[in-house]
Amino acid sequence: MFLLRRKYRPLLGLDITTSSVKLIELAMAGGQYRVESYAAEPTPQNAMNEKAIVDAEAVGEAIRRAAKRAGAKSREVAIAISGDAAITKVIQMPRNLRERDLESQVEMQADQYIPFPMDEVSYDFEVLGASEKDTDTNDVLLVATRMENVEQRQAAVSAAGLTAKIVDVEAFALENSCRLMTHQMPDGGIDRTIAVVDFGASSTTFSVLRNLKVVYTRDFAFGGQQLTEEIMRTYGLSMEEAGRAKKEGGLPGNFQTEVLDPFIDDMTQQVSRSLQFYLASGSGREQPEKILVCGGCANISGVAEVIASRVGIAAEKGDPLGQMKLSSRAKAQAVQRDATALLTACGLALRSFD
Repeated sequence: MFLLRRKYRPLLGLDITTSSVKLIELAMAGGQYRVESYAAEPTPQNAMNEKAIVDAEAVGEAIRRAAKRAGAKSREVAIAISGDAAITKVIQMPRNLRERDLESQVEMQADQYIPFPMDEVSYDFEVLGASEKDTDTNDVLLVATRMENVEQRQAAVSAAGLTAKIVDVEAFALENSCRLMTHQMPDGGIDRTIAVVDFGASSTTFSVLRNLKVVYTRDFAFGGQQLTEEIMRTYGLSMEEAGRAKKEGGLPGNFQTEVLDPFIDDMTQQVSRSLQFYLASGSGREQPEKILVCGGCANISGVAEVIASRVGIAAEKGDPLGQMKLSSRAKAQAVQRDATALLTACGLALRSFD
């Protein structure tokens, strides 16, 4: 006897950043997510300018190496553009519109909100449901970006011999992945306010979720690269040597007091400042009940505890893979080492199950 099962299309979640390309494949087994394959590769130097890809061939080669090392079976990926490259707007549309008419109406309205010629823009929309403003209308989420932002990433993926099936926005991918950390949230995040701070290499995203939906997000220039550069300056090392020493240890005895502690102070100040911006951003803002600290910097020993003691809110290292099994193909050591930096990649890989 065969049971009909919901099919899913295996998509690789591909997170392209200034420091690395991270590629993860998830599957579902027995009602539980499983990591099928994972690999990361350094992003070639000068291949990206901030979050823009300037050398698609070089980035594509890094993606190709990651896909080969992961042993990924799928050749289709979900990628994301940065939040500051996207325009998002909730608009209202009559509920009785047919799908074809809705599309043309959205296109007509989009022109009002997008400050670029429409032939230079990639956009999409999603019906969110009945609007609270007017019961005869639906809320429709409109998302748009310059076409070049999408084409850069598609070109890099194509250079790796893969196909970009979904182009998402990092903020949406992060929201998607937060459901993998509900085991770390009071009441699973339901009717709770939770902050998630994701420290990247050169930029950090601070988000606040209410009922598992992002209600506030802020990107700012700060990340682990600053610690690497401080190690370079203090000990006269090359970028490569400093990066290796940061991960593997072996630095002089004064490293903790001279370099690491001041950097942790900076991390804490950034979190505190982001909390202040959030609380001042609108009326009725509630203090988060917990902070989940993610990204590579979350692996610094004791950093979550320092943040908790300074800002007065419980904090913990976020682990989106904490409830997952690993397949035999997934290299456990690499997955566990990088787990806290895989929010965007996991959020994209979850699009396989949409």
